[in-house]
Amino acid sequence: MGTRLPLVLRQLRRPPHPPGPPLRLRVPCRASSGGGGGGGGGSGSREDLLGQRRLLDGQARSSRSPGGRTPAARDSIVREVIQNSKEVLSLLQEKNPAFKPVLAIIQAGDDNLMQEINQNLAEETGLNITHICLPPDSSEAEIIDEILKINEDTRVHGLALQISENLFSNKVLNALKPEKDVDGVTDINLGKLVRGDAHECFVSPVAKAVIELLEKSVGVNLDGKKILVVGAYGSLEAALQCLFQRKGSMTMSQWKTSQLQRKLHEADIVVLGSPKPEEIPLTWMQPGTTVLNCSHDFLSGKVGCGSPRIHFGGLIEEDDVSLLAAALRIQNMVSSGRRWLREQQHRRWRLHCLKLQPLSPVPSDIEISRGQTPKAVDVLAKEIGLLADEIEIYGKSKAKVRLSVLERLKNQADGKYVLVAGITPTPLGEGKSTVTIGLVQALTAHLNVNSFACLRQPSQGPTFGVKGGAAGGGYAQVIPMEEFNLHLTGDIHAITAANNLLAAAIDTRILHENTQTDKALYNRLVPLVNGVREFSEIQLARLKKLGINKTDPSTLTEEEVSKFARLDINPSTITWQRVLDTNDRFLRKITIGQGNTEKGYSRQAQFDIAVASEIMAVLALTDSLADMKARLGRMVVASDKSGQPVTADDLGVTGALTVLMKDAIKPNLMQTLEGTPVFVHAGPFANIAHGNSSVLADKIALKLVGEEGFVVTEAGFGADIGMEKFFNIKCRASGLVPNVVVLVATVRALKMHGGGPSVTAGVPLKKEYTEENIQLVADGCCNLQKQIQIAQLFGVPVVVALNVFKTDTRAEVDLVCELAKRAGAFDAVPCYHWSVGGKGSVDLARAVREAASKRSRFQFLYDVQLPVVDKIRTIAQAVYGAKDIELSPEAQAKIDRYTQQGFGNLPICMAKTHLSLSHQPDRKGVPRDFILPISDVRASIGAGFIYPLVGTMSTMPGLPTRPCFYDIDLDTKTEQVKGLF
Repeated sequence: MGTRLPLVLRQLRRPPHPPGPPLRLRVPCRASSGGGGGGGGGSGSREDLLGQRRLLDGQARSSRSPGGRTPAARDSIVREVIQNSKEVLSLLQEKNPAFKPVLAIIQAGDDNLMQEINQNLAEETGLNITHICLPPDSSEAEIIDEILKINEDTRVHGLALQISENLFSNKVLNALKPEKDVDGVTDINLGKLVRGDAHECFVSPVAKAVIELLEKSVGVNLDGKKILVVGAYGSLEAALQCLFQRKGSMTMSQWKTSQLQRKLHEADIVVLGSPKPEEIPLTWMQPGTTVLNCSHDFLSGKVGCGSPRIHFGGLIEEDDVSLLAAALRIQNMVSSGRRWLREQQHRRWRLHCLKLQPLSPVPSDIEISRGQTPKAVDVLAKEIGLLADEIEIYGKSKAKVRLSVLERLKNQADGKYVLVAGITPTPLGEGKSTVTIGLVQALTAHLNVNSFACLRQPSQGPTFGVKGGAAGGGYAQVIPMEEFNLHLTGDIHAITAANNLLAAAIDTRILHENTQTDKALYNRLVPLVNGVREFSEIQLARLKKLGINKTDPSTLTEEEVSKFARLDINPSTITWQRVLDTNDRFLRKITIGQGNTEKGYSRQAQFDIAVASEIMAVLALTDSLADMKARLGRMVVASDKSGQPVTADDLGVTGALTVLMKDAIKPNLMQTLEGTPVFVHAGPFANIAHGNSSVLADKIALKLVGEEGFVVTEAGFGADIGMEKFFNIKCRASGLVPNVVVLVATVRALKMHGGGPSVTAGVPLKKEYTEENIQLVADGCCNLQKQIQIAQLFGVPVVVALNVFKTDTRAEVDLVCELAKRAGAFDAVPCYHWSVGGKGSVDLARAVREAASKRSRFQFLYDVQLPVVDKIRTIAQAVYGAKDIELSPEAQAKIDRYTQQGFGNLPICMAKTHLSLSHQPDRKGVPRDFILPISDVRASIGAGFIYPLVGTMSTMPGLPTRPCFYDIDLDTKTEQVKGLF
């Protein structure tokens, strides 16, 4: 037993202190002034709530004089409660060493005796305690405001009120979260107690203390006893009556009743809940009656008038109840902490899935999306185990998830990791997103397995161009689809702003260096402000990089000034382009700087589509805010005239880029048509970037689903493109190991690879695709077999998902599944999620679960320490099937430069057409014996890869003759979007 509990017991043996100044702790509780004013002298703005919640460890200086005696039985009960609580907490902390529950007490007034008792008991047990002290005249609204703040503070596990009785309104009491209501005063906790579910609720510590003292201290058998509870009101009255009745006692609770005298005479036990009125004589109580006095404001701790010092059969005073109630509150706190820990552990979600009522024929995607009402996103977040302070809500159906959840769940085991890839697609796409969504709908809504889909955010370029949106389709969609496809939460806009700020910084720096002397340039870069000249933090970092170990701007030599001020960017080496999230072919090559104000400095440049920006790749591959800032700073934008790389750090723009991206780094939470969770985050193209959603979304989802759950993420285009980059780039960055590859195929695409007519977006399909043709399917399965083999290079089992269209025949479907299994697929399953939702992918879900139970033998395709040319050749030969590679002189020169600059050990991100395994889009099936031409090589140093350009690859798509925007419109009366697909 520690030193705190005996101290408390000694204090309570002393008589009440005489009138005078209130007791003070060595670290006194600071009360804020009325009306929300500041602390201290009552002026200034109110401090942050946490600033007021001091963990008190001071010992009170009691002014009570010695005297009085506390029954040994009561001391024993208190010791037992505290010791049991201490042992339970110790067991919890064995598995969770950093866990220490926090009890918050909102106090209005200056009763520091109860404050000290709470503090000492908490310390004896091993809890933290914090007081929020308000003025005695605080209003109901001020009390509720503090309660609501504590409710949302995830560091606090219990909340108690020490306020005057007149403030205990239903509005105040029910503002408490029931799960933090360790005094059992909310209607929900009382209702559970009355219903008999005491193990599921918190019971009033005062009411429990009354029962404990009567049974253990006085030794009363309560069964059949007549108990008169007088002067207790509200939650205390309800809790006392309920507990006594459970013990077989008969209770009545009134001061003012015509039968009070008779009831007092008949009572075996009298419980005083408030001071006895003067008009009631003591002679109404019979000698021998057991009297228990809890006649103080049971939560405020303010001692009332007390009981008269008369001889009854047993007299239990208010101090006895107060101390034991404080100990039982600590016991409730430990229970609250245990429940909280249990909630953090893996559990099967109690997810309310949305019901589908599929129609035939299947309506348009937007009609289906609009026909389903999504759950409120905060409800979804709670269902999957996110805390209220871990989400930032955007509207009704979207929320950003804060990265703090990773720290909270760091000890949680990851779920199974599933990648959805595809065969070489037609220009129409083969439904990887639809399969991804159908699979998670099947897992969660139909098999009751925790699962998360992680998708890329679509670019608005294709949405208004040819391809349309990317929310899935039919009855396997992310909803609302118009919010998914248009703007979402603004991440791509943030990337565009950051990218173009850096582009502006490059050209502006060249202009100023061309038009100013070293001294003038230096004076503007490090200006005199209010008589003081200082380097900024990022400028100090540049000095360190240059080997200049000085911090005083006035001490640099002329040579150092020139070295610091001039980046000497070689304009011909600039690789950083401006971006726009619109397909605009006329921005593929432009001339900038034609205005007179640019003083003759102009150069050829270009725009890329926004999702091709290296900042998008950084967002997709980063694992923390600090890592993102470091990656942004490392981005190489050009070389200087001596051939050394120039970075965003050198330009001094890293901090500003991080500010623009600080919200974009948080994954976006949405839901499927069946109410299962989806993360939508990052959207790099797979042909001109690495084509995968973010590492952070995957990592958070893997923690949320738990060890038995599944995270299903999608890689862009065919397995030769998106899947290869997922394994060699994304898995290297994340350290995550995939369990299964789901390879999506369609009869349509296989017929194309078997020699069918060309497929063009916007042009009706030829009859070969709408009528049964077994031979075309059989011939085209060579591409499927090749993609299975590519996945097997990485040691991951493959499940083929045949996305079935209404024109596919049973014979065609059976043939594909049979040939896929012969080629080495773990299983091959036809899927019908587009027409019926998750129910149509249950067989796929079962196959994936079975495949994931097998041991993964995952391996990378190449060692990053190999020379750049060897890594490119390995991908070309092992994945694409090329005979060899051919480097242009420019590509070879770039490789030599990047190697000399120290970037040769980065992984490779091939920029290649997605329409063929080769570099020629028209070569279908499995091309052989081709030479893969590498026309150029670029470096994304911040993202962390080298990307060779295969053939002619455009990084800015163009619009077709009839873009999708012809069909997109807004109903100005309903504000509903029309025409998206």
